[in-house]
Amino acid sequence: MTSLLPLTRPRPEPWPEVEVANDQRPRVRTAILMPSGSRFSAASPNSMETVVRTLAGPLADQEVRIFCCEGATDHEMANVHTLPDGKNRLPILLAGLREFRPEVIEHHQQVKQALAVTRALPGVAHLLYRHNGLKTPASRFDAWRYTRRLNPLDGFVFVSEAERDLFRRDYPGLAAKALAAPNPIHATPWLASPERREPVIAFAGRAMPEKGLDVLCAALPAVLDQHPEWRVVLMLNDWKDHQAWAAPHVTPLERYGERVTILKSAPLAEVRTHMRTAAIALTPSVWAEPFCLAAVEAHAAGAALISSGTGGLREASGDHALYLDAVTPRAITEAINRLIADPEGRIAMARAAQAYVLATHTPERRAAGILRIRQAAANAKRQEKSPTRTPG
Repeated sequence: MTSLLPLTRPRPEPWPEVEVANDQRPRVRTAILMPSGSRFSAASPNSMETVVRTLAGPLADQEVRIFCCEGATDHEMANVHTLPDGKNRLPILLAGLREFRPEVIEHHQQVKQALAVTRALPGVAHLLYRHNGLKTPASRFDAWRYTRRLNPLDGFVFVSEAERDLFRRDYPGLAAKALAAPNPIHATPWLASPERREPVIAFAGRAMPEKGLDVLCAALPAVLDQHPEWRVVLMLNDWKDHQAWAAPHVTPLERYGERVTILKSAPLAEVRTHMRTAAIALTPSVWAEPFCLAAVEAHAAGAALISSGTGGLREASGDHALYLDAVTPRAITEAINRLIADPEGRIAMARAAQAYVLATHTPERRAAGILRIRQAAANAKRQEKSPTRTPG
């Protein structure tokens, strides 16, 4: 069988990189506001917390304070300010912000909180950092209404060019404020040899329909029946929130006994251990993924990836995934069988993908990008408060 040739499409140009020595780059005092419910635990982070934590390392020279909810004791960072849940959250948050006096406030994910803080602190540059997209308006009236509501924000940061471009299409009145800052990965803890793999098929993601879990579960019996030496590990996040939907799709796989391992909301370290030994990983998302950190993690870990290629998935993987023409059980089964049948091509693809991630999605590169965004927002706000007067 010939080597694998992943299905490819043209992808956007990568985020521009400018090399600036740390002692020469600007300092921007930045407050990072995590959404309600985010406790910023190092042991059990969600994807947006992982992004914030990964960017913090290369930006250690910056003055940054992270605001999150109470409930975790393992922040492992000194600049974390905790907030209570409930009605006292906003007043305490505003008091903490006024004391910190940031130049830029980076609002992660939550629009309602961002707008409330923007109204209370109009003299600061406000960036809405979305880890998934905003709702597509149902009509031109809705687009006008949402544009008017969101207009007080100074900028909108998206985790892929695909998500940014979708926002520009849906909200042309805000297009000039839309920017992309693709996600980084701290790859070192994930790295493993693409050559030394176990006959394991791995999935890591939330246990919800958008991730294509039901389609994957429908595809796996045909693979397991045809290849008795292969095993499956499903690492399902947010299990408590989605088990009513997910359980009927996962339960039929229990007949394979020890050949199928199902982990429910496993710690990140356990997910990493399994991904570093699996030969094949999948991201069969049926929605337009904003970026999908799980895909980048699989590449870094040395697994060969089967991907739906939706949304920002092609930016995450470049030319180094086996892309599905359609997310169906048959298509997934055929893709897995193709990788099993061609171990040399599978290893070559995994090796190239790992190199791509190490060159493209580095924390240093992505941190430089978000710092440029923060600096531009701070500069624009200063000019807004002190406009240059025309002589006359």
